[in-house]
Amino acid sequence: MKSDEIYNFTNEHEFTFLGFPALNKAPVTSFLIMLIIYVINAVENMLIIIVTRIDSHLNKPMYYFIGFLSLVDISCASIVLPKMLTIILSNKNTISFLGCMTQMYVFLAVGITESFLLTIMSYDRYVAICNPLRYYVIMTEKCCRLLVLGCWISGFLAVILPVGIISRLPFCKSHVINHFFCDISPVIQLSCSDIQRLQLFFTFIASVVIIGSFPIIILSYVQIALTILDAPSPASKKKTFSTCAAHLTVVLIYYGSISFMYIRPSSKTNLDLDKITSLFYSVLTPTMNPLIYSLRNDEIKNALKKLLGRKTKINSQD
Repeated sequence: MKSDEIYNFTNEHEFTFLGFPALNKAPVTSFLIMLIIYVINAVENMLIIIVTRIDSHLNKPMYYFIGFLSLVDISCASIVLPKMLTIILSNKNTISFLGCMTQMYVFLAVGITESFLLTIMSYDRYVAICNPLRYYVIMTEKCCRLLVLGCWISGFLAVILPVGIISRLPFCKSHVINHFFCDISPVIQLSCSDIQRLQLFFTFIASVVIIGSFPIIILSYVQIALTILDAPSPASKKKTFSTCAAHLTVVLIYYGSISFMYIRPSSKTNLDLDKITSLFYSVLTPTMNPLIYSLRNDEIKNALKKLLGRKTKINSQD
């Protein structure tokens, strides 16, 4: 292949998103739907972040983790949706090479951070329910801070090498990304180099993250379920089972989506199906998490009522 046939991307060059062609047929409706989802995501997650920080009754490890989960969820949606809204509204569907690599790096890092954070949250519930007398001895404030810091650091370190490798690939097939954001598979499909080994390498990294965290979550909830079965109160059983089932449902949707995206055989890649799957873990799951983990919780609901009531009183006095 001649050198002038290779798209030697630099900061001055751009990729073009194909996105969802069906959305272009009704841009206003599509824009409003995505905007409403983004606003819901931002409002509910920001409220949870604020209330878990200012309400003294929520000064517990569980709510500390929930606050950071909301931070991860609002970050995940903010990496993807604003650009998607811009594409739908203005039909400006391009992104610079540097912007693409940055979006990919931050999105993957935040995604891995969420996987580790969900694992810690399941362990936290395991200790609280299965070993309640030692809960505050094990889940100390220092321990919680170190666990969360470890999630963030691990997430951002884990993707340095993969994104670094992708950024050095030669691109010659096209500059059109069959996706609505810069993800690994649709980007490397544009490379004119042999990507088979790269795909195996990326699958290995994804497998390490998923296999390293998902079994811990399942084992934690199995132990929780066994402990609940021995509980004497039927009401307590029902409430705890309901909460854990909701948590586990979100986890299964999230891990099911990312497993389908990142650890299935590359020969079965279907970029159109990938785009739909990506919506689940990049947009829908971050919007569902607050409803499942937080807004069904009585303590958080009471704290939100106090917060909103206080703001209403201040506004009426003004």
